[in-house]
Amino acid sequence: MWSIRTLRKLSTKCNTQSIEIRKESNHRRCVSRDQSANVYPLRYSTFSQSLIFSLSRLQQSCRRSSLKMPQQKDIVKIAIQMPGAYPQLIQLDQKKPLTAVIKEVCEKWNLQGPDNYALQYADGIQTYITESNRLDIKNGSILHLTKAPGRHAEDLYKGIQCSDSGVRCDSLKLLATVSTDITFAQEFISRDGHSLLVKIVEEAHEAPLIMTHTLTAFMELMDHGIVSWENLSSVFIKKIAGFVNAKVLDTSIQQVSLAILESMVLSSSSLFNEVKLEVTLERLLSHLQVTNQQLQTKAMALLMAMLQAGREADRQELFDFLEKRNLRQYIHKNIIHSSSSVGDEMAHYLYVLQMVRLNHLEPRMRTPLDSYSQEQRDMLHGLRQAAFEIESESGLSNERRRSLCAKEFKKLGFSNNSNPGQDLSRCPPGLLALDTMAYFASRYPDAYSRFVLENSSREDKHECPFARSSIQLTLILCEILRIGEPPSETGSDYHPIFFAQDRLLEELFCICIQLLNKTWKEMRATQEDFDKVMQVVREQITRTLSSKPTSLELFKNKVNALNYSEILKLRQTERLHQEETLALPVLELKERLKPELLELIRQQRLNRLCHGTLFRKISSRRRQDKLWYCRLSPNLKVLHYGDVDGETEMPSIEALQEKIPVADIKSVVTGKDCPHMKENKGKQTKEVLDLAFSITYDVEEYSLNFIASSRTDFCLWTDGLNVLLGKEMSSESMRSELEILLSMEIKLRLLDLENVPIPDTAPPIPKPPSNFNFCYDFSQAEQ
Repeated sequence: MWSIRTLRKLSTKCNTQSIEIRKESNHRRCVSRDQSANVYPLRYSTFSQSLIFSLSRLQQSCRRSSLKMPQQKDIVKIAIQMPGAYPQLIQLDQKKPLTAVIKEVCEKWNLQGPDNYALQYADGIQTYITESNRLDIKNGSILHLTKAPGRHAEDLYKGIQCSDSGVRCDSLKLLATVSTDITFAQEFISRDGHSLLVKIVEEAHEAPLIMTHTLTAFMELMDHGIVSWENLSSVFIKKIAGFVNAKVLDTSIQQVSLAILESMVLSSSSLFNEVKLEVTLERLLSHLQVTNQQLQTKAMALLMAMLQAGREADRQELFDFLEKRNLRQYIHKNIIHSSSSVGDEMAHYLYVLQMVRLNHLEPRMRTPLDSYSQEQRDMLHGLRQAAFEIESESGLSNERRRSLCAKEFKKLGFSNNSNPGQDLSRCPPGLLALDTMAYFASRYPDAYSRFVLENSSREDKHECPFARSSIQLTLILCEILRIGEPPSETGSDYHPIFFAQDRLLEELFCICIQLLNKTWKEMRATQEDFDKVMQVVREQITRTLSSKPTSLELFKNKVNALNYSEILKLRQTERLHQEETLALPVLELKERLKPELLELIRQQRLNRLCHGTLFRKISSRRRQDKLWYCRLSPNLKVLHYGDVDGETEMPSIEALQEKIPVADIKSVVTGKDCPHMKENKGKQTKEVLDLAFSITYDVEEYSLNFIASSRTDFCLWTDGLNVLLGKEMSSESMRSELEILLSMEIKLRLLDLENVPIPDTAPPIPKPPSNFNFCYDFSQAEQ
């Protein structure tokens, strides 16, 4: 059955006249002809009234025959509209041929020749309905009866050949729009319409606007893959390349031409070679310097296509040319630092360029050190010679020379002193780790020597091994920069700093290896903490790169500011966010719970004072074995204290002869402000000062002095005494216990909301209705 909700949805889309509903209805009840005026007083348009009336009669007939209309999975309720006619509300049987459905629709509108019509979505992408996609139609869809794709293709084919330029322009503009539909594209290409477009481009006699529509329509048709790109003539390719190479031309034509060349390059290697010969790379780079972002993006897209489609030799040749022409500087100046933000498509191409360029390092990363290679052995010994003052080894025996080398390689941090090459046999990072170490030693010799000599002079357990750290750091950088991974088709995570440096990996290594040494000292790490330190360094690098620094200097400043203590703070904050303890509603709940939990802590402190504590007496000369006990009376009005024996655990109040009324207590002082600490000023240790507290009573001439046996007792007693005096508790123990209690209480209260995100703000309260005249007539029951 049709519900009021469905009728409202369809009739609103099918008719622009508004419908005002004044009575709340149950959407499972259909409107009958007799009840519609009393139960649902609505003002409908003429079409809507007739639509409801027809459905009401259908419902009444079903009721009379006591029939139920079950929802069938093959039946879809849709509306079909056509300009100048009332929309039709039908139940589409998905098992019925589409031609029969169109014929029935045409008969209701008295249209001749149903073969000349087709159904099309009215909203969004206006795709033709075919037997292959008809199952995608959903309940409530709005379809449009329009010209069949074959008839439409024939009309546009004739319009393109019209002698009137206005008709040609309109036809090509419409063709560029409808060619996105594959059903239409098949019909148009079957009439050899794409060849007609190729002819228009080759002759190049049309105005710029008409040429733009022609190229756009051609691009849309070719995107369906019905016609192969290799069927295009050399004349056409040269003409398209000429559009790109032209210095003065409409930018819209150049944008579409660049897109066409990109598709050619990606389709086959033969077309790649033709495009490479025809397109002037100098002109292509000049497109990156313009202010038109769309033209920049299309030029970058063609460059990336040429880099990806070519062979390794072609790719290297293109890279060499781009480096000579400073492509990196073009991008850094005209795209990354432009006044407008980088678009998503451009971000993808920058990501692709970064990945393709960094992947040139993959062969070195996958290659282990060859101990028989003289070049690689010289690089290893170059590290040793750059770090230590090398005396003449000519007069040394072979055994002595080997012993000296092994000792120095050990200071460099190699695990295998006699054969350090084995440390570089792991792939990745392979030879890339040797390259980064050699670059650091040659580019920053002072920092390199300082690192090695500083750690070689430390105690063995605290030294930071340079070689081992460098190998692991190189591996971390390879993983962060994703060296060796193919570019993703949807990736857009590029690093602006990549376009600020010619040798990004090596420069990052030089900064990060010094950061590693700094973090090692901050953590006071030993050899057992190596993996922990590397995890922190990885986090420092990742967090800094995620902020998208645009220069190496900015990266250096940020990563050094992110020290170990900052990392710990960030981890704690993220953990709290993950547990949703920092969400605004949770914080408000915490504030509401605090008074109750503080009262609980106060009671615990007072109970502890009532229980009492054993204290030792400390004189200025020596520590004595005398003990004394202090406790609060159950009515919280008197402090009782007195000397006790060592075996006494909890003396009774009667056994404690001294007492101080709580009402006479004036204040509680701690640390160096205590009278017994002032008397022995300069003679007490910091430990004793942290445990000392006193209470002053009467007219502040008398005091009772305490030295707690532990920090816990100190916090309990000072808090309890402050509670007795009506003051706030301020000890660190109170803050810690309050946080624990709050955390436990919050977790208990949020158990039902596990894995449910808590919004920062409450959802908005909806506006009140325009009137409150709600009614429903329950006297009318369905039969």
